[in-house]
Amino acid sequence: MRALIEQVCTSDDLSTYDPYDIWRTRLGLGVKKLYNRQPRIGILPAAILALMDDLANDQLRTCYTKMEHPVARAMAALCLLNLYRRDPDLRLMISAEQHLEWLLAHRCRGRASYCWGLGFPHAVSRDIVYDSNTPFSTITPYMLEAFLAISQLTPQSRFHPAIESIFRFFDRDLQVMDEDDEALATSYGPLRDRTVINAVSYTMYAHCLFLPLATGAQQQRIRARIAKLYAYIRRHQREDGSWFYSPDERSFVDCFHSCIVLKNLVKSNRIMELNRAEELIRTGYEYVIRAFLDERRFLFRRFSVRNKPGLIRYDLYDNAEVLNVARLLGDTGLARRVLTSIVHHFCDGPDVYSQIDFLGRRRRRNTLRWAVMPFLYAASQMLAGENTCTEPSTQPC
Repeated sequence: MRALIEQVCTSDDLSTYDPYDIWRTRLGLGVKKLYNRQPRIGILPAAILALMDDLANDQLRTCYTKMEHPVARAMAALCLLNLYRRDPDLRLMISAEQHLEWLLAHRCRGRASYCWGLGFPHAVSRDIVYDSNTPFSTITPYMLEAFLAISQLTPQSRFHPAIESIFRFFDRDLQVMDEDDEALATSYGPLRDRTVINAVSYTMYAHCLFLPLATGAQQQRIRARIAKLYAYIRRHQREDGSWFYSPDERSFVDCFHSCIVLKNLVKSNRIMELNRAEELIRTGYEYVIRAFLDERRFLFRRFSVRNKPGLIRYDLYDNAEVLNVARLLGDTGLARRVLTSIVHHFCDGPDVYSQIDFLGRRRRRNTLRWAVMPFLYAASQMLAGENTCTEPSTQPC
């Protein structure tokens, strides 16, 4: 596993195809906009494009171009720094620094704060279409983690301005979507767009990451904001332990977003104690095991509540994030079984596939953003040691 992580993450070129390729083409984006505006008319062309992409163009990727994804660069740096903690090989540090320099050069343009997004247009709904330069609260935390991680491991301070600028993105650029005396929900991007539970959890975690660097009144203000963001997440946990992706619309419950909320809760609670967080995490984790685990294959399924059909039975992203949460919670037995199952079902020599369809066929070979890098990141954490934390903390891991 270490050899695979090094092979992928030390590359100077992380450009890759992506499961979303069809929807970032001009035709795909237009069809998705049509479907979002008029689902009854748009569902047929959307289904045709999806089937053509999944069944006819999975290997060839005709008419697509590879692209660099900022989040893949951030996770590659985090992977290498995890390996460096166990084996301080200067090559790993140099390669991680190169990824971070790339990120500085490829941040979203025209914005006062350092931030990153998908790098391609994304049509979410009838009223929300993000352009390629829109930063996201769900992506930028990985860059913040990476800059903090390298700053902990080296005496250099050249990345400190980037850390401070990223915090300004979360502190000033995101919009308030919902707030009362107890709870707060922030936006997905730097506009009044939508409320998404995992995005709120990322914003909470980003504030926690900056908390040890803050002083005085600023620290008190950050603590108060963390508490309100956490209260919103707590308020919207369902009785069975799950969270809908969004509380504002006809939504869904899936595995990897559920795990992202859980991992952000776990890591945030290590930095700042959250009110009864252990109970929230326990019920959420029990739900993930109960609702998503296929015992026969020992893989985690995509959805427990769907809002649209799909061809994918198992996704590497779901299983990578389960691996992450199990590791964080010290459930080493489950983590090892999930890792073994991932390698068996998704890996073929140097190749890693991101999806298994309803026919049992592996699809999306070596697509880094979704979801080879999340898998390698979780695996690198296991290699670094169960008690290793990448986030700065005021409490022992």
